[in-house]
Amino acid sequence: MTASASRSNDTAAPGQLQWYAIYVGSRAEKKVDAALNEKGMESFLPLKKSLRKWSDRRKWVDMPLIPGYCFVRIDIRNYIHVLQTNHVVGFVRFEGKPAVIRDQQIEFLKRMLKQSDYTWEITHEEFTPGQKVEIIAGPFIGLEAELISIKGKKRVVVRIEQISNTLIIDIPQEDITAVG
Repeated sequence: MTASASRSNDTAAPGQLQWYAIYVGSRAEKKVDAALNEKGMESFLPLKKSLRKWSDRRKWVDMPLIPGYCFVRIDIRNYIHVLQTNHVVGFVRFEGKPAVIRDQQIEFLKRMLKQSDYTWEITHEEFTPGQKVEIIAGPFIGLEAELISIKGKKRVVVRIEQISNTLIIDIPQEDITAVG
């Protein structure tokens, strides 16, 4: 598969409804989803149940599966109505045009979320460089790694040595847990 074949940028005929990914402001995914629905547009915000911990309690909340993004199904001629929605930053673009997301990809996400028995936990563990961690989400799930560095409050760099070569990756801090 070529790089261009792996990305979707089908050209939609005017009048045809297509799915598009949009960038949204920080922590505004649910607001954008509701606003698009109020405007009569079909939108999709994939959510996952996450256990949030505070100093005095724990609570299961619906969190965006893909933070910072929402999906909208529109006739591309109506894109301006999406951009005029509060907290919408813009369309995800490929080769200068809004990237079309195929119906099958949206249906896959919906099916995955309906059939999934996975539970997600977002923690705010204190990690230190050199610590052994396990990756609990994403494509490297189940692998043990060494924490190399902490990048801000939400990302970490880990080293995986279980592959024939050393692989260093930058992943969300919520995707790791301490080992031992």
